[in-house]
Amino acid sequence: MIGRTGEIALPEIKHKWPYHVALPADRVRGARNSQIVWSFAETLSAARRPYSLHRDESDFVVFCFAKPEDAEAFREQFSGERLPGDDRP
Repeated sequence: MIGRTGEIALPEIKHKWPYHVALPADRVRGARNSQIVWSFAETLSAARRPYSLHRDESDFVVFCFAKPEDAEAFREQFSGERLPGDDRP
């Protein structure tokens, strides 16, 4: 499914990249932080589009990966949080 701007829709991202890692939004804000995080994500099986999550009065950016080992490497690198329900095949 492709959106109006040519981006992949969130349901398709969640299906094709089922392993999700949440980072606090502050860790991804700013040009330098964003470049560091995205440069690492691009070396892995990350989807081109993350999504946002608001939980417990905090904002998160969720990166999605096709491979569980890539999600784990990303989580370790940035002290992220693996989201539940991302253990499907």
